[in-house]
Amino acid sequence: MNILDRYKKPTPRFFRILRNLGVSLVTAGGTLMAAPVDMPEWLTSIGSYIIVVGTVLTAVSQAVVADIKSTKQKSNLDGDEY
Repeated sequence: MNILDRYKKPTPRFFRILRNLGVSLVTAGGTLMAAPVDMPEWLTSIGSYIIVVGTVLTAVSQAVVADIKSTKQKSNLDGDEY
């Protein structure tokens, strides 16, 4: 599967939540890095790490796709067992 095709398919609910969390982390890290006041060096260092973690979390979560075929097959199997 091509990466562009993967990004166009639907994302499962859990990974949409993780993607939104990643975007929030990037925003918080960017706020720490762009603050107009002097902050300790360790705090700006943490901000840069938060940006990296949020970016990776967002990219990986967006690349996960829902496998609709196996979900339908699984639900059919569950219905046949009863």
